[in-house]
Formats: sequence, C-alpha cells, structure tokens
Amino acid sequence: MHIFKYSPRKGTIAESMPNQVDGNKKEERSNILLKLSDENEENYLKKYINNQIEVLFEEREGDYLKGHTANYMVAKLKTTENLENTIKKLKVVDLENLELICKEI
Repeated sequence: MHIFKYSPRKGTIAESMPNQVDGNKKEERSNILLKLSDENEENYLKKYINNQIEVLFEEREGDYLKGHTANYMVAKLKTTENLENTIKKLKVVDLENLELICKEI
C-alpha cells in the first residue's frame, strides 16, 4: 500500500472545501493503515519460508548481505563472502522486520 496524508495546496478548490479532516485524525488513520500494511506484508512474506528464492545482493549490513528478489522483497544472508552485484539462489528460513532471512542451499 502507498499511504499518505492529504494536505491542501494553496489556490486549489480543495483548500477551501468545508469539513477538512483534523491533522490528528489524519495521523491516526495513517497509522492504522501503516500497521495494516505491515501485517499484510508479513503474512505475504511468511509464505516464502522454506522455499527457494533468487536474490540480487546490493549491500553489506553488519554480518549480512542484503538484496532484493525479482519481486522486490528484501532478503538477507549471513556471510563473509563478497557477493555484491551477484544473484544467488537461497532458501528462506525465517522472517525478521519484514526481511527474509536466508541460508545457502
């Protein structure tokens, strides 16, 4: 989901419309949708656990190499190898903070 809070632009018809939504209410609604988005993403990503994926590695983050799958899921592999800018087939073993945790096959 792409979530954003509406804010009126000067000189537009919308700026002068009645019944504008209060900023606190916009924030509350936005937070509800962000939470729902994360829940939906987590449920989707869980379906990949114990399956194989291909990852294009892009950067190192601590002990992990991180990258993306062809459908933009974030995946990471704990390794000391320099695999940046390479594609590797891996097995998904867990999920953490909406990132697929992988191991080599």
